[in-house]
Amino acid sequence: MFNTDGSANLMRVETERTNDGCSRWSRSWWGQRLALWAGGSLMLLVPVAVASAEEPAPKRIARISVSGELPDGVGQAGLLGDVAPQLHRLVERLGRAATDDAVHGVLLAIQSPALGRARAAEVREAIGLIQEAGKPVVAHLVSGEPVDYSLALACDTILMPPAATLAITGVRTEVTFFKGLLDRLGVEAEILQVGEFKGAGEPLTRETMSPQLRHQYEAFVGDLYEQMVAEITAARGLDEAAVETLIDTGVFTPEAARQAGLIDGIAYEDEAISGLSGRLGGATATVDRDYGKQDVDTDFSGLAGLMKLVEVLSGTTSAGSKGTASRVAVIHVLGEIVEGRGRAGMLGGEAAGAETIIKAIRQAAEDESVAALVLRIDSPGGSALASDLIWRELERLEKPVVASLSDTAASGGYYIAVAADRIVAAAGTLTGSIGVVGGKIAVGPALDRFGVHTDVVSRGRNAGWLSAQQPFKEHEREAFLATMQDIYRLFTSKVAQGRQLDQEHLETLAEGRVFTGRMAHQVGLVDRLGTLNDAVAEAAELAGLTGTEKVERLLLPEPRGLFDEFLGVGVVGPEQSGSVLLEQHLVTALMRLLPPGAPLTGYLQHQAQLLGMLGSGRPLMLLPADVRVR
Repeated sequence: MFNTDGSANLMRVETERTNDGCSRWSRSWWGQRLALWAGGSLMLLVPVAVASAEEPAPKRIARISVSGELPDGVGQAGLLGDVAPQLHRLVERLGRAATDDAVHGVLLAIQSPALGRARAAEVREAIGLIQEAGKPVVAHLVSGEPVDYSLALACDTILMPPAATLAITGVRTEVTFFKGLLDRLGVEAEILQVGEFKGAGEPLTRETMSPQLRHQYEAFVGDLYEQMVAEITAARGLDEAAVETLIDTGVFTPEAARQAGLIDGIAYEDEAISGLSGRLGGATATVDRDYGKQDVDTDFSGLAGLMKLVEVLSGTTSAGSKGTASRVAVIHVLGEIVEGRGRAGMLGGEAAGAETIIKAIRQAAEDESVAALVLRIDSPGGSALASDLIWRELERLEKPVVASLSDTAASGGYYIAVAADRIVAAAGTLTGSIGVVGGKIAVGPALDRFGVHTDVVSRGRNAGWLSAQQPFKEHEREAFLATMQDIYRLFTSKVAQGRQLDQEHLETLAEGRVFTGRMAHQVGLVDRLGTLNDAVAEAAELAGLTGTEKVERLLLPEPRGLFDEFLGVGVVGPEQSGSVLLEQHLVTALMRLLPPGAPLTGYLQHQAQLLGMLGSGRPLMLLPADVRVR
């Protein structure tokens, strides 16, 4: 590369110390061959040609993009499965690069992946497998948010394009409160809780955090911050105090990040590929730009093309194996836990229906080829009844069960986990929240203001206890609270039984307290820290699957086709009708307060969905508030 005046514009790459005290760059091709420019201005990577009597055979570089939504779960089946890839597809592609003898190096193009800390740990582990195979992994870090940087830290080398920004600004969580809005609408929210720290209803009843809610947020945010510092310290060979100072600075240009030792150099992607090519031996390497992705044949002409289109849209279901029990079923529980079939697709977000999850558990139980189950949970909880029904189905299972906790497995999500023989969590998982919350939102007075009046005919003292037309009467509140207290006793007894904890000690961990996975491991709420792969290995060991190089997995619930994505799968069961009706009322109210023609954002739509659950008049096992950690 050259400046407009024709002068060479080279990237300066300084020696970085690795954990073993050796210089990573002094050992590398780049470290031996990059020219250094003493001017200190913006510098770009220029590979230096190396003369050779014999041209070596071209090497192969696998370029893998890490971007967009990468949720847990099975995802869409069929030929379009990689259009909206799931996390497990990305991990499989990285694993294939590790074992593929034709691949000699990997370029990881990181650009704004929507990952939480636990799912990022899955990707980091897969990167580690490539390094164990002796193949260099270069991160081209286009986006520089904290979780993006966490992925890059797992690589040998970190490069950023000149115009990028690295933002390692720490850890932050925000809770949005709606009491002022409800007051303006004339809506009264009555939310009861069992557990001092169970603050899921506070966004409806307060304008700021209670001391108890703030205390637990400070605890897990502090632990996530400590994990962030430790990760950067270990990967970049920096002093802990220096890393904390860098985090307080927070925002870096690529050159400032390079000088601080946070990245290795500045390069565009083509330059990063050229440098990696030279590092592999000097010959120009071939680049597989979408390594491991399925190729989609888009010729849909004729009858054969029509059949192919149907396959693309609907997906295909693989037949279950028969015979020897040699597989581990991985059952995904994603989103709020609800009764009925749940929902998926474009019309209502993700919700794990008890009916769907139980069907998947029974399918795995009856499949003779399945030796053990792994329950992969990414859920803040939800319906207490739905959670208990799933717990019971797991409890009666005769095959080994291991729970793998993803970004969030709290309240009802943790409740179903305690039915497992072992629980594996990531260090950054949010879990615990052992408590119960519930109540209702009285929309009757607000509707009256818009000329909507509801007349009532009723017999029975507590006949209106779940009515959204009016607040609780005292005797109705007492009846509702009694049901919640009974569910809380059920919750704590199940945890005490599953985790073999003394009831008195458990009370110090309950009351709605939230923990990171690392904190939960320290107090005995989980068995070990690890990834989904670790959980599968644990399940295989419990099932006696020894001596097997790689355990085959059966992913459940079964994949959805594109038609399901558009139409939704069981958008709502009859049990949630009250919650959905309330959600519609809240959406209508929010729309009235927005400027004419303004869209209702996905965030507000999600908030209305959660508030609808809280005010549905059903006891819930739900994480306190909508936790959004940056």
